[in-house]
Amino acid sequence: MHSQQAATTATLSAAEHQAGGPHGLPGDSGGSARTVYAYATDPEASLPEGRFVEEVRTVLRRRTTGTAPATARGDDGSLDVLVRQAADWGAAERERYLTLAGAGEGPEGHREVLVRRAVLGCAPLALLSGAWLQWLSAPGNADDPLVLRVLALYASDVGAGHPAASRGSAYLELLRRLRLAENAAPAARLTGDQRIPDGAFRLPALLLAMSRRPDDFRGEILGADLCLRAVGLPPALELVREVLPTEADWATLDPGRRREGEGPSPVERCRAAVDALVEQEGERGADAVRTGFRWMLAGLRDWSGALHAELVAAGDPAFDMAELMRLRAREGAVYHHQFLLEGKPLAHWLAECRADPGPLLDVLARSKLVKPGRSGASSLVRGLVGERGPMFRVFSPEDLTVIRRWIDSLPARPAEAPEHRTEPEPGPGPKKPSPARTSDPLTAVAAPLRAGARSPGRTPSGLREAYHLLMNRTDTPALRSWAMDYVAGWLARSGHGMDRTAMRLPERWGHEGLRPWLQAQHDQHGAEFEENAAVPLPSKEAVVDDTVQTAPLTLIDGSWLQGFTDYEQASSAIGHSLFETYWDELGNGEPHLNHPLIYRDVLKEMGVELPPTASAAFAQWPGFREESLELPVYWLCVGRFPQTFLPEVLGLNLAMELSGVGGTYRRARLALKAYGFSTRFVDIHNTIDNVATGHSAWAADAVDTLLASLPDAPGPGARADMWGRVRVGYRSLNPPRTVGARLAARRTRFTGRRR
Repeated sequence: MHSQQAATTATLSAAEHQAGGPHGLPGDSGGSARTVYAYATDPEASLPEGRFVEEVRTVLRRRTTGTAPATARGDDGSLDVLVRQAADWGAAERERYLTLAGAGEGPEGHREVLVRRAVLGCAPLALLSGAWLQWLSAPGNADDPLVLRVLALYASDVGAGHPAASRGSAYLELLRRLRLAENAAPAARLTGDQRIPDGAFRLPALLLAMSRRPDDFRGEILGADLCLRAVGLPPALELVREVLPTEADWATLDPGRRREGEGPSPVERCRAAVDALVEQEGERGADAVRTGFRWMLAGLRDWSGALHAELVAAGDPAFDMAELMRLRAREGAVYHHQFLLEGKPLAHWLAECRADPGPLLDVLARSKLVKPGRSGASSLVRGLVGERGPMFRVFSPEDLTVIRRWIDSLPARPAEAPEHRTEPEPGPGPKKPSPARTSDPLTAVAAPLRAGARSPGRTPSGLREAYHLLMNRTDTPALRSWAMDYVAGWLARSGHGMDRTAMRLPERWGHEGLRPWLQAQHDQHGAEFEENAAVPLPSKEAVVDDTVQTAPLTLIDGSWLQGFTDYEQASSAIGHSLFETYWDELGNGEPHLNHPLIYRDVLKEMGVELPPTASAAFAQWPGFREESLELPVYWLCVGRFPQTFLPEVLGLNLAMELSGVGGTYRRARLALKAYGFSTRFVDIHNTIDNVATGHSAWAADAVDTLLASLPDAPGPGARADMWGRVRVGYRSLNPPRTVGARLAARRTRFTGRRR
């Protein structure tokens, strides 16, 4: 299929690439899926309620109403049936892709083209495999057994405790091996890669957007996740595995396969979480799960079918060539006004190429620039792009390979045929998408993201209301602004007079890192414990009071690190240990190891029964003194901004993890034991926070990783500046209580409100 027919087929693909025909869900006119994807990958994203939530629900309903395939009609709607359908479809679809890998050799480089297109087409989903679970845990539900199940599943996806160990990291490595990773890290940059069709972003974009509103879409997220795990390895990657069996960690890339050393499969673990959700929420939860599952399966069918059609069409080198010309036409049309092809400036041909590359391919094939069947003799890939040519470095080596394949695929001209014609032969024009297919299903979702929230929402009236409102991941502009101002004020207070006050953290960071300092601090804690051995223990009443007043803090253990559950943060060089710390604080998915639950057991021994942590009644509980909420609210606020306050969070984390090891925890143990209370909470912290292999060591290493990557130069963002911010963060665990420090905080918060 060459000449005008081939170009027409390629033109149709190009038009559908823009209009959304075969590439994913029907009808993407371009851009909205990329917009939503980029917005939703931001770890500090705040997605509005109201219209945005309703538009997402509309998309979900539209994709699950009247769209069931014939094989699914008449089923009983049970999850068992849906899981079997997804697994069967995934297996059959992978076989369908395998036939492409084995369908003869095709033109030279054909397999490479298939692999490249398949890998790029799967990138938006596979690079963030499992990311939609990232916000399902929150300070207010950290002791919920259902949440712990989900968190355990998510910890497996991100490879908890190891940098670059997530499923997405394995896919990034595949992209790097194939030299396709120019726009792959961070994942938001994928939206600028025009080699990836818009439709490839639709499913992950909407799923990631839902992940930023977990309270609205928990059931739908888990249903979609169960579907993805039941399907297993994205079908197009089966072709890649067949061609490149050793180029990737295929077990990790399959979201349905257990990773080394794990127990039940991800499908079983997700299903257990779904069952727990249904038990909690009843039919409402079950309906949400089914909606998410069916939406995902319908979307996978459309997306995979479109990608398969693209790979079939890519068997003709004209397909790649038409796509290349369309992508480069906008820039090229600025130039080439004097260069004529068949009497018309090349700039005009290029301008028309953006909508229809077919005529340009035909005229190029007839021109003197191309020797059909002989790329080596064609000036289009020789003199024009050479060091002295007018198009030097316009095309990448990959682009030149596409052009050469196209030229070599062209049939040689008959000897008697003229070099060119004045008028091109008429040919069939590209098919135009029907009006029904030109609507973009994510336009209505992207619009409220661009517009923002309709109203700012409620500003907390004080610490107690703020504590309650900050229990969830979602927020409003007013709450977000309040939280940012509170952090700014707290840090101003923490930094007040720091240069005039001795503090344990060194004034300068040294190349040896913090491990030697950490060991010295541990020694000092031990010495202080021995020195205070003769000091009388506090009274039983004092121990109970301290335990109660610490409850607002301890029952949200790890909340200062909540931002590091974000997918790319959780597997980064700095963030992996912070996520593992958070994961440990919540018990690694095991309720009997969950720190908030262990602490509640101690309170019960003391005769104190507190309301649920996320309830308004907890924050308003009269037994808490107002000052007992100050530090917890700071934790809840700063944890929402893992990028904005990265150095400060690292300093706070170091101070927190080191604070009780070797001394305070041991003394607290003596007091608890003396009055017959369980010491399990302080015992477990004194071990997991240790300075050799525990949280304190990880905290120091995270600081060192950040500082070692920065230039040793003056100015904002350099090592000295960032170390100063780390020191302020370290001091923020126990900021000065002087009048001057509190005035500094108040001035900063007031200035922030005026901005």
